[in-house]
Amino acid sequence: MPSLNTPGPRPADTRAGRWKMIFVLLVCASPVVASYFAYYVIRPEGRRNFGELIDPQRPLPAVATQTLNGKAGQLTALKDQWLLLSVAGGNCDVRCEQNLYFQRQLRESLGREKERLDRVWLINDQAPVREVLLPALASATVLRVAPGDVTQWLEPTTGKRLQDHIFLVDPRGNLMMRFPADMDADAAAKAKRDLDRLLRASSSWDKEGR
Repeated sequence: MPSLNTPGPRPADTRAGRWKMIFVLLVCASPVVASYFAYYVIRPEGRRNFGELIDPQRPLPAVATQTLNGKAGQLTALKDQWLLLSVAGGNCDVRCEQNLYFQRQLRESLGREKERLDRVWLINDQAPVREVLLPALASATVLRVAPGDVTQWLEPTTGKRLQDHIFLVDPRGNLMMRFPADMDADAAAKAKRDLDRLLRASSSWDKEGR
């Protein structure tokens, strides 16, 4: 039995133990902390962001996908990259073509950081993709999904169609931003500023490639 005169832990030792425990907890939580840092980094400045932040974030759903050549997969396989994503039918109307164009231009404008971001087109029907579009899609991820699966995850602003928007998904697989509908060159320049900030904020933990 310890003596009543046995000295207890010194205050300095107690503080050191607490700091060690906090450090261990931070290391364990670092991926989540980093993801939320990237999400909230532009919030303190309020209106600086052009895209609309999705709150709460919506994780990639485990829904079935199919490539244009018929290979089956799941949407969750797209995690571990930033995703610039649009949705439209295979016939791809004018707005669809414009969104595909801006997705490509935004990615290319990132320079050496572009390998950290994939452009994704989700086709929500079984219509064939026009041959004229295929060359521009060579470096994109093109997947067919059931329309109901997409609408449970993505949502347009009031009065707009789902295919009017471009969406951003973070490497943790969370839908985090919806860019305003009907993007034009001026809007694309503002969207690029959002992408630059997010990629810069996440550069310490997010690396290119899955």
